[in-house]
Amino acid sequence: MLFNSFEFLAFLTGVYGLYLLLRHRGQNWLLLFASYLFYGRWDWRFLSLILVSTFVDYACGLWIHSASTRTKRRVFLTLSMVTNLGILFSLKYFDFFRASFAALLQSFGYEADWRLFNFILPVGISFYTFQTMSYTIDIYRGQLAPTRNLRDFALFVAFFPQLVAGPIERASHLLPQVTQPRRVTYWMVRQACWLILLGYFKKVVLADNMAAFTKPVFDDPGAADGLSSAIAVYAFAFQIYGDFSGYTDIARGVAMLMGFDLMLNFRMPYFATNPSDFWRRWHISLSTWLRDYLYIPLGGSRGGPIATYRNLIITMLLGGLWHGAAWHFVAWGAFHGAILAIHRMISPALRAITPQTGRTGAWWRLACIVFFFHVTCFGWLLFAVRNLSDVPILLGRMLEPWRTNDWLAIATIVMLAGPVMVLQVFKERSDNMMVVKTWPRVVRLAVYAFVFWMIVVCGVADQHEFIYFQF
Repeated sequence: MLFNSFEFLAFLTGVYGLYLLLRHRGQNWLLLFASYLFYGRWDWRFLSLILVSTFVDYACGLWIHSASTRTKRRVFLTLSMVTNLGILFSLKYFDFFRASFAALLQSFGYEADWRLFNFILPVGISFYTFQTMSYTIDIYRGQLAPTRNLRDFALFVAFFPQLVAGPIERASHLLPQVTQPRRVTYWMVRQACWLILLGYFKKVVLADNMAAFTKPVFDDPGAADGLSSAIAVYAFAFQIYGDFSGYTDIARGVAMLMGFDLMLNFRMPYFATNPSDFWRRWHISLSTWLRDYLYIPLGGSRGGPIATYRNLIITMLLGGLWHGAAWHFVAWGAFHGAILAIHRMISPALRAITPQTGRTGAWWRLACIVFFFHVTCFGWLLFAVRNLSDVPILLGRMLEPWRTNDWLAIATIVMLAGPVMVLQVFKERSDNMMVVKTWPRVVRLAVYAFVFWMIVVCGVADQHEFIYFQF
């Protein structure tokens, strides 16, 4: 069930109407049933995977907490990890590694005609797997007490607004909101409606219109000319941002209507001045998950510069692989790991020459933003291609003389991305993600009317899936 469908709007209207009539216990039962219905609309068989993760991690959480020895706690944590990662590996990565190994053998002259299983990838499996894993890991670390209410834990795992594309919530943040009665205030409803409206703008106006420039190029790189290739890369930067942050805005808004506060997942990522800053702004729930459950356990920055660079690269390699079972995602992760390591290496020199205040400091920051945006766009080229071999083709096209001037495409991108970026300037300058709510009433109403008008007039009617559903 897609957020950008009339089916979802009807579903949400019915669920929310009942939700307002029920008390806390009934609300949780309703949300659990609605979440399973929401997910089951893709394929009811995949509900069994969520149920397995739910029952295993619920039991393992209790066993870890009550275990009398560290060895027993490790056994139960291992059971949780093996179950979750085993399901994820089998359905998402088995064919990838098997095909890659077969190709490696063939490069040495060995025949390896292995049959692939071609599993259907369950929607959002990487998101809820990481969410349930963090629950048992936090209990093992002594940072969290397990819940004894299976219904509440099942709702934490399957909560439908953020089930298929995040944010990846921590139990310490979301589970108390599940177990305790919730209160919906007028201020929350106002924020929720704005988030939902903005999310739909980002998705159906910005992201889905960018697909007209990106899909033909990335589907057939050999047929693209130089300018079309360059436009596709920059269009994809806004497409993926509008698509993913739009989903997150809708998810946060829908959850807020019911009294839930989901974590912020995006904070003006294209205003980042360096790689570290970017990952404090982009997909925050994943970057902090990788930091807390992978980078720091690997040693973080405690083992000296070489160990730090190694840990950064390993973390981002696995972060790239998390996104998809393909070598271009691995290359994207390696690219970000490499630039994080390089930035860490040259940071002392950069700090020494960076002006901190005044007009010079502002111009320096703007130059860093522009420069790093282009660096990010090169990363998006690695992310967006269908095969890693397409990258040199597209780069070669962009280096050829541009024989066409597609100013209409450029103007369209500026027109659609411009309102979002202008809004983000105000957010960045005020350090307030809800800065619109502080504006005079007349200005707010004009903004709401403009956003709604753009959705109606410029929104793409076709129901495009959200890009991150595949992860």
